[in-house]
Amino acid sequence: MPRGKPSDNEASENNAPRGPRPVGPRDRPGPGAGGRGGRGGEKPLPEATAKRASHFRCAAPEGRSGSVNPQPRGQLKSAEGLQRITRMKHINLSFAGCGFLGIYHLGAASALYRHGGKFLKEVKAFAGASAGSLVATVLLTAPERIEDCNDFTYKFAEEIRRQPLGALTPGYNFMARLRSGIDWILPPNAHELAHKRLYISITNAKTRGNCLASAFSSREDLIKVLLASSFLPIYAGLKPVEYQGQKWVDGGLTDSLPIPPVGRTVTVSPFSGRMDISPQDGGHLGLYIDITKQDIMLSVANLVRLNQALFPPRRRKMESLHRQGFEDAVKFLHKENWFEENA
Repeated sequence: MPRGKPSDNEASENNAPRGPRPVGPRDRPGPGAGGRGGRGGEKPLPEATAKRASHFRCAAPEGRSGSVNPQPRGQLKSAEGLQRITRMKHINLSFAGCGFLGIYHLGAASALYRHGGKFLKEVKAFAGASAGSLVATVLLTAPERIEDCNDFTYKFAEEIRRQPLGALTPGYNFMARLRSGIDWILPPNAHELAHKRLYISITNAKTRGNCLASAFSSREDLIKVLLASSFLPIYAGLKPVEYQGQKWVDGGLTDSLPIPPVGRTVTVSPFSGRMDISPQDGGHLGLYIDITKQDIMLSVANLVRLNQALFPPRRRKMESLHRQGFEDAVKFLHKENWFEENA
């Protein structure tokens, strides 16, 4: 985004932002930037300036023009996948926004934790939007609590189903219930474990700009950002999450499959599409649609999934979604030669 008349670096050094700022074209890495581990060649803030800036800043998105990650988001080609992924010095893992289909993510996360230990050791950054950000956070900061997350999700979904109008029922506090689960799961030092390794997609309620939050000065900061990423207006409430003097809503509205600024990103989604780990619907026409940067197959099954994301199905179906996530992640590990019987 334009930064004034001075040069970009001068403006960055002399007038650091005091709060989160939306990402823009100037933040995207140029050719070769990915190998240096920087944000598209952007100079780091001087120490004095950094002290004035907020702890919370938006990270630059991965170069979607192809400068860093020239192949399409998603599937590694099996014939050369292992060679390519092992050559990468920086591997990321991103979970798509998907509402209550997050139970699929938990199944995938469970498989990666049980059978992908070597793979997870290579993952430098985790990312997610909405429910995906919650699972990414747990897998990074408290993977041993995945089973507890399953239990919470099943109970949360059952609670929603019991409401006359679901989450929209007057008097039902969706966000308070979600916060109780987050607070129960996250360890005391979650923000320290997540700092600069976790990228959470959020949307500025005023500008509608997207931001990838990656710096968390406290556990409370991390929780607020997670709540913001999960706040779907009207469905989750009427008042956006306020943080650092600005109001934020669901990151899935602007980027439902966030890509960290450096490296190759393995993508996970409960929607059939061009992702590394996702269901594979049969009998389709090969048509895809871009839904907030997630390439989703145009299929009846995906339309059903969209409905289930907001209106959770019964326990038996959710358990089936969990198993599918687990099995799809295992297939990925086998395909890329990362599978371990007991990680």
